[in-house]
Amino acid sequence: MPLDFSEIRQLLETIAQNNISEVTLKSDDFELTVRKTVTVTHPVVSELPTVAAIAQPSLPIVAPEVAHRVADHAVASSGAPSGASSSPIIDQKLVEVPSPMVGTFYRAPAPGEAAFVEVGDRVRKGQTVCIIEAMKLMNEIEAEISGQVVEILIQNGEPVEYNQPLMRINPD
Repeated sequence: MPLDFSEIRQLLETIAQNNISEVTLKSDDFELTVRKTVTVTHPVVSELPTVAAIAQPSLPIVAPEVAHRVADHAVASSGAPSGASSSPIIDQKLVEVPSPMVGTFYRAPAPGEAAFVEVGDRVRKGQTVCIIEAMKLMNEIEAEISGQVVEILIQNGEPVEYNQPLMRINPD
């Protein structure tokens, strides 16, 4: 018995609302596999400066394969890359909330209602922070950590891509 569009939509809604990661339906006429991606957030790590930024005028230019050893030596000897300011680097501990899908970003549950979160708000793990609309389905995006919202990177109603950072949270 073939599935009609409304049955497929209902199946997708059920999968989105549950902890189901993959479903495969097979019949003589078709095969349908739906997989939900698992997003893992990692702290933002800034890159070390390039060798040119580390090299002093008195140092010779080194080959690329030696560059990592030079950079490691500069970090090990000073505790920080050359040219780094004495102020602490706060951005390294911020955690980005990525978009788990392509869709449209919404800050509030409905037009005219208050936003889920504002910059400066404290959030808890599992708290809804925004909605991504995809294929007429509203998908609530939850914080994966507790902390303070430091930056909201997308404007309300803008399209977003898969894995695009939506906001940054300073974890507790």
